[in-house]
Amino acid sequence: TEAIGLYNLGQSCCLNSLLQVFLMNIRFTGILRRITVPSSPVQRRNSVPYQMLLLLEKMQCGKCKAVGPTDLAYCLSEHRVKLFVQHDAAQLFLTLWNLLKKQMKKPELVEELSDLYTIRIQEHLACQNCSFEVKSNSTMLTLPLPVLDANSHRLKTLEDCLQYFFHPEELTGQNMCFCQQCGRKTTFLQSMKLVHLPQTLTLHLKRFCFERSSHTYKLSHSLPFPQELNFNEVLTENQCQADDSEKATWQYELFAVVAHSGSSSFGHYCAYIRSLTECKWYCFNDSEVCQVSWDDVKCTYGHSNLYWRETAYLLIYMKKQPQ
Repeated sequence: TEAIGLYNLGQSCCLNSLLQVFLMNIRFTGILRRITVPSSPVQRRNSVPYQMLLLLEKMQCGKCKAVGPTDLAYCLSEHRVKLFVQHDAAQLFLTLWNLLKKQMKKPELVEELSDLYTIRIQEHLACQNCSFEVKSNSTMLTLPLPVLDANSHRLKTLEDCLQYFFHPEELTGQNMCFCQQCGRKTTFLQSMKLVHLPQTLTLHLKRFCFERSSHTYKLSHSLPFPQELNFNEVLTENQCQADDSEKATWQYELFAVVAHSGSSSFGHYCAYIRSLTECKWYCFNDSEVCQVSWDDVKCTYGHSNLYWRETAYLLIYMKKQPQ
């Protein structure tokens, strides 16, 4: 069996969940298996891709129900990733990905890793007083989706969150921008347009909310997400900056959910992952792994009255393969 757990080393549930999401992705492991093995013992001990590969091979021996990610955790600590502390899954995902990308020596593997995960966006800033417009391209590892609108009203579905993220915003008052053509600060319209979506798409539901008092609280309200997601049906023409051949690939299937239970200051992570070889859902809860149903996965939608229950935090979608 490929469903092997990871022992908790002490508050390592976040790391364990993310490692399972990486290592259950056969496209990612296809890249990982082609890395250059570092020459010296010290380099091997400090190489995140190599230690991740060793962990994968250890898991695939399949002789026990769980293995310990001790060597990889030690390696990460050498790169200033703290152990035995609470982590935020979105931040740790970015840290792990950057370390992998930085330490993969073959340029073609770095490019493949980028292609596998990187989202491309074009930001538009248009003066509402004249024709002046600024366009800038940027890349993102995750789409950080608000779960509340500007008036603190709850967004009801994942599709609502996506539409809200790409909805144009008028910059007025203190947020006005300097217009080079007008020679003064004016009202601008800011909009994001989608240029390119990767094969493995990560959506970050911004459930941790920061108040001015520096207090953080968790938004646990219900937010359904679909098993299949077609961006052409969610976004309008004005929200896209892509040709028809690119848009034709924007059909996705849910691959994994990284769920958080507890509060903003204390909690636990686990991962629900659909095996790409068996097409079955599994729950990876540190060393415990069990097969689950789609109804079990739907329990991570959230519930306002069940504050401590599991709530989806990262959603990982994969492009549907053309028939």
